Amino acid sequence: MTLLAVGINYQTAPVSIRERLSFPTEVLQPALQELHHIKEISEAAILSTCNRTEFYYAASTTNQQILIDWVAQNKHLNAADFTPYLYSHTDSGSIRHMFRVACGLDSMILGEPQILGQMKTAYQAAYDAGTLGKHLGKLFQHTFTAAKKVRTDTAIGSSPVSVAFAAVQLAQQIFDKLSQQTALLIGAGETIELAARHLTQQGIGRLIIANRTYDKAHSLAAQFNGYAIALSELPNHLAEADIVISSTASSLPILGKGRVESALKIRKHKPMFMVDLAVPRDIEAEVEQLPDVYLYTVDDLQNTIDQNMNSRRLAAQQAEEIIDTQVEHFLAWLRAQGAQSTIRDYRLSAEQIRDETLQKALLALQNGASAEDTLNRLAHTLTNKLIHTPSTQIRAAAENERHDLIAAAREIFKLSNPQ
Repeated sequence: MTLLAVGINYQTAPVSIRERLSFPTEVLQPALQELHHIKEISEAAILSTCNRTEFYYAASTTNQQILIDWVAQNKHLNAADFTPYLYSHTDSGSIRHMFRVACGLDSMILGEPQILGQMKTAYQAAYDAGTLGKHLGKLFQHTFTAAKKVRTDTAIGSSPVSVAFAAVQLAQQIFDKLSQQTALLIGAGETIELAARHLTQQGIGRLIIANRTYDKAHSLAAQFNGYAIALSELPNHLAEADIVISSTASSLPILGKGRVESALKIRKHKPMFMVDLAVPRDIEAEVEQLPDVYLYTVDDLQNTIDQNMNSRRLAAQQAEEIIDTQVEHFLAWLRAQGAQSTIRDYRLSAEQIRDETLQKALLALQNGASAEDTLNRLAHTLTNKLIHTPSTQIRAAAENERHDLIAAAREIFKLSNPQ
């Protein structure tokens, strides 16, 4: 049995290839069951995200062409279209790869936490499809343990490395409870969407999204239970905002000193936290001069992000050391599985000898033999029978000069070295 990991990711394949090899939730279960029906594959799971598609499986062969042919058939592709983008790992390499993926060490954003949840989703899908077995199921569980240990023992996920996340974390430092605050987001691009997601995850009380195109603002606001306004309505709602995050493509400032000053008067000088993530800037620099305004630019946050990336890189080095140890632990478990059948057979043999000897002792008691004589004979007979086969084999090893077997026997039976 070989453990394999085969896949593509953002480093090896463009999005045009990745999207053709993706497995949406609705097709995952039948795909897994198809894969599992291949004779050589005994266990299987699929991890499919926007940045990667990976196949984890246990097989009786290391020949990956079996998987490649199945993917080509399932996705109606020529194997040559995607094979050049594939990477693969076997056994200890597969184990290490899964651990690194789950810890965020193989992610586009080093240490990002979402991948662990996606890995758990892949496990659950395979479990529901009935395609997990003892080895792959145990590997997933050990993967989650390794990822948790890395998160607990290192700082790999503790520092923000996106401007949107950094902005929200800064807001959390300024306001005790985001659940009591109103956030106004200006724009509708990826950065604003990330900011909306992070704010929602942190329990923001109210969310307003303003954009030049109202339909875009409404579409984004609907995802996060927010309220959409057109950019022209901004003066009417600015005073409601405790938090303002802006990221548009405007060539001119959207918020000037006068407009913000008017909003502060309506707010009776209640503090306002503002983050300008746009280049060129959306908020006039003079706004920073106003009392009760905390204004940060993308450069202010970038310095924090650069420092945090360095912190994550140092943490990643620690994480790699933890993973080395965890890989060894899992390999030790795998090696132990190879001895299970031997241990089982040895135990069955010993139990059979025990039962036979016990039956003779019980029969002797029924025929009137004394208990003391019966127990002595039972102990003597049982001992002789249990040591007979090992003694015979050790003697044969000595006759054939198999000193390695004799040494192994001394180790197995924990015998002290001869004087």
